[in-house]
Amino acid sequence: MNTLLTDCFITDSPIEMGVFDLDMNFILCSKLWIENINADHIGVIGKSYYDIFPTTSLKIKEAHNRCLKDDLKIFEKEWFILPDGSAQCLNWKINSWKNNKGEIGGLIIVKEDITGKEIEEKYRLKAQEVAKIGGWEVNLITNKVYWTKITKEIHHTPENYMPTLEDGINFYKEGYHREEIFTHISEAISNGTPWNEDFIIITVDGKEKWVKVIGKAEFVDGKATKLTGTFQDIDAEKRAEINYKETLERFNLAARSARIGVWDYDVVKKKLNCDDNMYYLFELDKRNYSNDFEAWKSVIYTEDKERVIYDMLASLNHGKEFNTEYRIQTGNGEIKYIKSIAQVQYDSDGILTKVIGANWDITDHRNTELRLLKNKESFTGVFDNSSVGMALVGIDGKWLKINNSLSSSLGYSSKELMKLTFQDITHPDDLVTDLNLLQELIAEKRDGYQIEKRYYHKKGHIVYVIISVTKVTKIDGSTSHFITQIVDITSRKQAENKLKAVLKITEEQNNSLTNFTHIVSHNLRSHSTNLSMLTGFLTTEKDEEEKINLMRMLSDSTESLDETIVHLNEVVNVKLNVIDKLENVNVLHTFNNVKKSVIALMKDNIVTINCNIPEAHYVSAVPAYLDSILLNLLTNSIRYSSPTRLPVIHIETKRVKDEIVLTFRDNGLGIDLNKHKEKMFGMYKTFHKHKDSKGIGLFITKGQIEAMNGKINVSSIVNVGTTFTLYFKTN
Repeated sequence: MNTLLTDCFITDSPIEMGVFDLDMNFILCSKLWIENINADHIGVIGKSYYDIFPTTSLKIKEAHNRCLKDDLKIFEKEWFILPDGSAQCLNWKINSWKNNKGEIGGLIIVKEDITGKEIEEKYRLKAQEVAKIGGWEVNLITNKVYWTKITKEIHHTPENYMPTLEDGINFYKEGYHREEIFTHISEAISNGTPWNEDFIIITVDGKEKWVKVIGKAEFVDGKATKLTGTFQDIDAEKRAEINYKETLERFNLAARSARIGVWDYDVVKKKLNCDDNMYYLFELDKRNYSNDFEAWKSVIYTEDKERVIYDMLASLNHGKEFNTEYRIQTGNGEIKYIKSIAQVQYDSDGILTKVIGANWDITDHRNTELRLLKNKESFTGVFDNSSVGMALVGIDGKWLKINNSLSSSLGYSSKELMKLTFQDITHPDDLVTDLNLLQELIAEKRDGYQIEKRYYHKKGHIVYVIISVTKVTKIDGSTSHFITQIVDITSRKQAENKLKAVLKITEEQNNSLTNFTHIVSHNLRSHSTNLSMLTGFLTTEKDEEEKINLMRMLSDSTESLDETIVHLNEVVNVKLNVIDKLENVNVLHTFNNVKKSVIALMKDNIVTINCNIPEAHYVSAVPAYLDSILLNLLTNSIRYSSPTRLPVIHIETKRVKDEIVLTFRDNGLGIDLNKHKEKMFGMYKTFHKHKDSKGIGLFITKGQIEAMNGKINVSSIVNVGTTFTLYFKTN
């Protein structure tokens, strides 16, 4: 290592090189290394490597130690951040040297700045990744195959996948693509012929993918030893290209079939070129037609000529798209409507050179539009001004268009109703029938249908209607929407219901007349007998004191008779003249008024009331009857409360179909229904020993609610409480 030749080799080396002893002190150093660290040769020789380079990483120090210990050759790559913030990549080549005794004398270190190469490689790999280009290699001697990461990603294989040449070929789609790649490989091996072709492969997960495969063979001594190349994912581009070609073919076919004329105008030569369809479209003889701008202007209808020429010149002067409609007049005087679209083209210097366009006959389309416009105007007038409700309804049930009559019948504005579907406002009991008929209409099992159904008014009451539904179809025969005519028959229905109610009451009156006669007979007979006996006693009695007692008894009997007659009169009044007095009554407001009338009683008994009656709940009732019913139920719950607990009363309402169900529940004494169920609502029937019990309240309550077409049920458990459930009709 001390020879002059060695010294010169190291000192004048074109790379950064240094020789070090066992203590990592400089023995020799290349001038290039000295220059790069801004030192001189004398100031470096004999000094420790680590003093000169105090930022040496632990990884490099360990590499030094391993080479000094085990006579190794180590290659290490390391990135640094320089003081100016830039990055530097160094490649270290470290190996030991031996003295004359064959012992390790120190290290030879070569430092190479490979920053540029690393950055270049990084961008190369990034470009390949962005372009989806992978590499591949086949060693024909060992039959080993190498795929880069991107190549594996293109095939959807895992990173640890190790392919064979046979595996690689089998990825190609069976048939043409597999046979073609096999042919290219064979010719490359035999003749050295490279290839650059597009193929379809089948990925691991079974998906077809277009790829571009470039390959070539490498030869040694005339024998192919290696195949190398690239693999690029071009699936999106290839499919777009195929789709474009198919679209272009379809367009050309459509143009021929639809007689679309294609033309171009050479701005420089001022020459108009037209295909055969253009002559057919304009009904011109190709042999007698001069291909110039003036010839085209001559066939434009007079009233449209100025506008169309202006549009064309604007397109030529300003490079705008030409898109217009105009009329032409053929040789036999026929007027045709023409649609014309054109675009301008420029050369590489930005000079306008050509206009390319297409024309087609839209006469039938324009005439059809005019007829449709007239029909639409006629239909719109009938639709908007009809006294019958009309609507256009989509197949999803949404309103598409609504006239004023329908909005008025249902109480919604057009804007509010458009946010709903007909299902939202249809009575649940009518919805299934309506939907089934609608499906039959869509399935072409019927042409239309008419039914009577119920809608909910915005205010909550029922609107009775007769609807007629007709289907409107598209050109392809599928259902577009429905035309619905809606006749409001609510007033007629209410009249029918009132008539039925009157007939029902009449029938009930006839049926109950006999029972009422028995009640009158029984009650008055007992009073009559009692009065007769007292009168007889009074006429024969001599004792004045006893006469006074009999007179008192006679007075009490007379009062009892009067009370009985009053009760019987109330029973009669419950059944008479109710239907004409029914009103839309708010339940919550009525109950609040009832509470006010018994507030002293509630305070005296420390009553708790839990009320859950929505403000929006209205019932069809006689206001006095509803007030009487709620008052009777409330006072009964207080009067017959348990002596062992404070009274708690729960009252709530809910809507069930077209009824309001009112539940009145207390925690009072309860009633033994096993004993009294059959006589719960009987006249003069009492179930508790209470001084004010008359047995008339529940009898009248039942009569009142039934007179209003409702009903009442009761459930009760002794010493737990009683629940009354009342069903009221709604308007």
